[in-house]
Amino acid sequence: MSNQEKFNSFRETFASLCFQDYEYLVEKGIFFAKFDFILRKNDGTTIEFHPNFEIPARDFYHWDEISDVVLDNLVFHIGMIELVSYWKIACPNTVIIKPFVMDEEQIRWWKKLYFNGLGEFFYVNGIETSLEDFMRIENAVSAKKSESSFVSTDFFDERTLIPVGGGKDSVVTLELLRKQMPVKPLIINPRGATRECVAVAGFDEKDVAEVRRTLDPTMLKMNADGYLNGHTPFSALLAFYTVLLGFATRSKYIALSNESSANEPTVPDTEINHQYSKSVAFENDFRRYVSQYISPDIQYFSFLRPLNELQIAKLFSREKQYRKAFKSCNVGSKTDTWCGRCPKCLFTWIALSPFIPRTELVDIFGKDLLKDNELRPVLEQLDGRAEVKPFECVGTVGEVRACVEHAVKQGENKNGTIFDSVSFTDNLSVEDYLKQFDEHHNLPKQFEKILKEALHG
Repeated sequence: MSNQEKFNSFRETFASLCFQDYEYLVEKGIFFAKFDFILRKNDGTTIEFHPNFEIPARDFYHWDEISDVVLDNLVFHIGMIELVSYWKIACPNTVIIKPFVMDEEQIRWWKKLYFNGLGEFFYVNGIETSLEDFMRIENAVSAKKSESSFVSTDFFDERTLIPVGGGKDSVVTLELLRKQMPVKPLIINPRGATRECVAVAGFDEKDVAEVRRTLDPTMLKMNADGYLNGHTPFSALLAFYTVLLGFATRSKYIALSNESSANEPTVPDTEINHQYSKSVAFENDFRRYVSQYISPDIQYFSFLRPLNELQIAKLFSREKQYRKAFKSCNVGSKTDTWCGRCPKCLFTWIALSPFIPRTELVDIFGKDLLKDNELRPVLEQLDGRAEVKPFECVGTVGEVRACVEHAVKQGENKNGTIFDSVSFTDNLSVEDYLKQFDEHHNLPKQFEKILKEALHG
């Protein structure tokens, strides 16, 4: 059975997915929340999912200063974004929201996020559907109207919350901002690279905000049993968690590390983008939503939005103390290594290559990626010779071509490297990319000033 056939069959079998309820508590400084999702078949039988998350106790949290009304709203919204992972299992026609009534504008916003955030999921699984038809969101009859959750304008401090993922981008944000203002690192599901990066930056474990998410094991079993599976918009999920932690730490600013390069579609001439929830389009939508439905005072933006991947790579190359700590490889994330075989590894090597000598890159990655012939097809995906870019968080085709051409000029196409038959002389140069500054961003003035000074420093 094809995935399209599965999609059609599941929609005939399953009537709805219901966001039934959620609960949370704060005990001994630990914040714990659990969600109740119910997948219902047409015959009335149900499958339940109960994902949860925990925020370990820290001295800097202000849980007792946040009203129940505000916390209800914040946790509810996290439940709405967690729900997408459970919807894609069987893709039922109807999603029922029971905890709160959402207005029509909210429903349209969530449908757009689900549809665009699942663009890769639909494409990779070969599923044809549309924004109008893929699902409808309904309020349950018993749902209650949410109360205003706004807080007083003086609730937030001049502090910046910085999500740290363990890669080069968040390292650049952390380094540039921690020297200029009070900051608080945030890690979701800590691993070796994330812990090492904040440690290199001088933060003790007790100085770092953490969230520990737990997926429901029933979902994982259903995935293994042949139900639909695929990419979900993790950065959108991160966004809602950052707002909760923004309140908990009283941080007025939330500084992401998404660059202008994330706006390029993964599939040319479409809106299918692996990095949709890292794009400026999502950022703008999210800012408007948060201002209207959560708080107009908290400022969510990407600090690196004006920059491209090569500018970020250059800034990162100055921070030599992180070269053994950072890891951008998703394949090797569980073992905290560079796998040396995936698009993320090769792209990171390519982006850093104009600024870090090849011998030092070999030391970082544990092998010479340019000598690995199995990476030739991956290079073709990255540099645009293949029809589709890799479904990974990688830079634009133009950026890759600029770096390859720079390497060729440096003689890196000799001695059997994967660059030996590649040339893009009609492309912008590395130097051209280093002069850019994308004005389509949401940086407050003081943050823009810091970034421009770093570029010219």
